[in-house]
Amino acid sequence: MEGKRANDRRSTEKSPRCVWVPGPVIVGAGPSGLAAAACLKGKGVPSVILERANCIASLWQLKTYDRLRLHLPKQFCELPLMPFPEKFPTYPTKQQFIGYLETYARRFDIKPVFNETVECAKYDRSLGWWRVRCVGMKEETEYVCRWLVVATGENAEAVEPEIEGVEEFRGTIVHTSSYKSGDAFEGKRVLVVGCGNSGMEVCLDLCNHNAQPSLVVRDTATSQASQGLGGSCRVAVHLLPREMLGTSTFGLSMCLLKWLPMRLVDRLLLIVSWLMLGDTTRFGLNRPRLGPLELKNLTGKTPVLDVGTLSKIKSGDIKIYPGIRRLERYTVEFANGRREIFDAIILATGYKSNVPSWLTESKMFSEKDGLPRRPFPNGWKGEDGLYAVGFTKRGLLGASMDAKRVAEDIKLCWKDEAKHFTPFSSSFSSQS
Repeated sequence: MEGKRANDRRSTEKSPRCVWVPGPVIVGAGPSGLAAAACLKGKGVPSVILERANCIASLWQLKTYDRLRLHLPKQFCELPLMPFPEKFPTYPTKQQFIGYLETYARRFDIKPVFNETVECAKYDRSLGWWRVRCVGMKEETEYVCRWLVVATGENAEAVEPEIEGVEEFRGTIVHTSSYKSGDAFEGKRVLVVGCGNSGMEVCLDLCNHNAQPSLVVRDTATSQASQGLGGSCRVAVHLLPREMLGTSTFGLSMCLLKWLPMRLVDRLLLIVSWLMLGDTTRFGLNRPRLGPLELKNLTGKTPVLDVGTLSKIKSGDIKIYPGIRRLERYTVEFANGRREIFDAIILATGYKSNVPSWLTESKMFSEKDGLPRRPFPNGWKGEDGLYAVGFTKRGLLGASMDAKRVAEDIKLCWKDEAKHFTPFSSSFSSQS
């Protein structure tokens, strides 16, 4: 009898607690998830946010460097229903933006369930519900809901590319998600891999802390992606001034696109950039064949907005190198055959979606990159009550647009459908 009771207890322990949610479940408590919850609340629809970290906006709070600011003016980065405080600067700091998000959550009474890692979300066609299984600090929980909003975004997991010889390298190798400040690299020779906004800013930060940074810039359109970071020696990046003609470059672009075709706007941007920045090819920064807006529209690759890094490149404080061929003990061999000694390598190689690792659905989201298959502006809605917020490749502005669409769509049917559901007990054993 005691053995039977022990087996019963073990069986019960393995069965997850089940929670019925009358409204949508939102996965992710970053800006996208907060925006979705606030818009839903504005429509009278309750929701539950599940967040694997112990705080909102964990990417911003835990995995960004100290000097980070918003790259775009604040009016293009505010979430729905609440503008930034007027006293904030045009480009709010990291801490100001985090403060804004915390105030946003308080204002709309958004209280995510923290430390809940979603392991599997699948649609149960026999019941017409989504079943979202999570692992928490102490127990497993299965959330049952009619609507599922994926708000984990494009930057859920750090991308750390394979580099030949990485196990031989005796220096420090870190991803920018672990980089805070150049303090730890004072006096050291540091190679920054990746020439996006993060890579450029990290190089500038290293210069300001008396390090000796170099930058790997490669043309991903012509490089051999299957061979780590090697490939073509031709390097390419669109470097634009953060502001031109007395206004933000992004704002000017948005304005011009209302009246002019994209290719003409690209030409104007490149002409003004050449007048302001000079010929960047002289410093190893060739431009891609496609214009900055067209490239962004087709591939999602964001132009780099210069905040002072180019002057350091021009002065020789930051050196430019092509792709990496391999690493040795203290040496990096580049694609052009050149070899240099470095004390540390910082991978500014970006992030990726992690949706395929937990969502058992392949019609809406691509299994290859974890992004919606349908391009913007049609990637926000799938089948069976599945939605996406924050996968537009258009930053916070795109996430806000998604959140508004999702809330409006769910509002149209949730009250009628909720009448047909009977709430379960907050805790019971579920069948897989």
